[in-house]
Amino acid sequence: MRKYLFFLSLIALLAVNSLSAQVAKPRKGNFALTNATIETITNGTVRGTLLIQDGKIAALGPNVAIPSGTETIDCKGLTIYPGMIDGGTQVGLSEVASVSLTEDFDEIGEISPQMEALTAVNPNGAAIAVTRVSGVTTALTVPQNGLFPGTAALINLVGYTPDQMYAGARAVVMNYPSASRRSFFDPRSDEDLKKETERNQKVLNDAWEQASIFAQIQTAAAKDPSVQVNYNPEIAQLAKVVRGELPLMVEVNQADDILAAIKWVQAKQVKRVFFSGVAEGWRVADALAKANIPVIVGPVQALPTRASDRYDSRYAAPGILLKAGVKVAIRSNESENVRNLPFHAGFAAAYGMGKEAALRAVTIVPAQIFGVDKTLGSLEVGKSATLFAATGDPFETKTQVRHLFIDGYLVPLDSRHIQLYEEFLHRATGVKK
Repeated sequence: MRKYLFFLSLIALLAVNSLSAQVAKPRKGNFALTNATIETITNGTVRGTLLIQDGKIAALGPNVAIPSGTETIDCKGLTIYPGMIDGGTQVGLSEVASVSLTEDFDEIGEISPQMEALTAVNPNGAAIAVTRVSGVTTALTVPQNGLFPGTAALINLVGYTPDQMYAGARAVVMNYPSASRRSFFDPRSDEDLKKETERNQKVLNDAWEQASIFAQIQTAAAKDPSVQVNYNPEIAQLAKVVRGELPLMVEVNQADDILAAIKWVQAKQVKRVFFSGVAEGWRVADALAKANIPVIVGPVQALPTRASDRYDSRYAAPGILLKAGVKVAIRSNESENVRNLPFHAGFAAAYGMGKEAALRAVTIVPAQIFGVDKTLGSLEVGKSATLFAATGDPFETKTQVRHLFIDGYLVPLDSRHIQLYEEFLHRATGVKK
């Protein structure tokens, strides 16, 4: 029996080793990407070489000296872009919608801001590799449902653990209480809708008041050790927003709700805030601009919110907001289809935003909103080497990504989609009987 178990273990070990030998791993090193067109985003277009050393961009331009021992990658005919950033997803938190064990973005209760999305990220999720081969290297992964569903985390799409993937930004999520109907078929009466809205607003205000008091107690305790601070993780997390240590990400979509949310954050003097979703933000673009609140719009490829709207109202929304003076980033609001972020941006570009602004909306602008623009979002010396080289415009479906780097790691361009494509492109004819 022992021999049998030994041989089973040996076979399993050999199988694992054989499998691991077939899977290419990301590798770090010093690289020179030569003969490329380089879209820096912040400093125009440069032609020449981009040098990567110790995970960072060491130099770029037409006359870059390449140190000995540097691996050279010829990028003739290719354009290098900073890795795209999706400003709102469930990537890493959701795998198979019909299998509850693979879904981890929804906690019990209305107020759970202390629940960290980062701890629930599955680094081995199939959607992660599928996403990054399209040039989307970084994503905000966001918990959902409830008034305060948790704390979102910005992650790079490579790594063996959530901590390795963490890209340096978090935000407490708030689903602003809506006074609007969920759909045309919403069965609630006007009276029921009013009562539910008032109840939710009271819960929100009570939670914020508790967090404000808790923040004052913490400040007093820091000066006087005799002051006791009771254990309350939910309110302690909200207190970080009150003090400005963490930003507040407000999910809000209907025009009236957006106006109400603007008044609320101003009345509460929220120090760091941005809105996400804002499906009808284009209707109140001037109010958002006046309030100086950045927004993350999306999905762009979506149906109008009202039957009377133009078919392209969602496509044109980012451009309308931008022209009004609002800082605009774009999100997919997806889990398995985050790879389509470039096409959401492409629709925004075609319907009034323009290509340059749309490219900024998935690179430097979300980096600025999340406070990581010193490391991500553009190609500049000293920034993280998180970038990709492609055959053309990343918003076009025909464009192919040829080389991909995340935080200096050369990441293999492989995914489940690519494996299936290759399998059936070169399928065997089968065994004849």
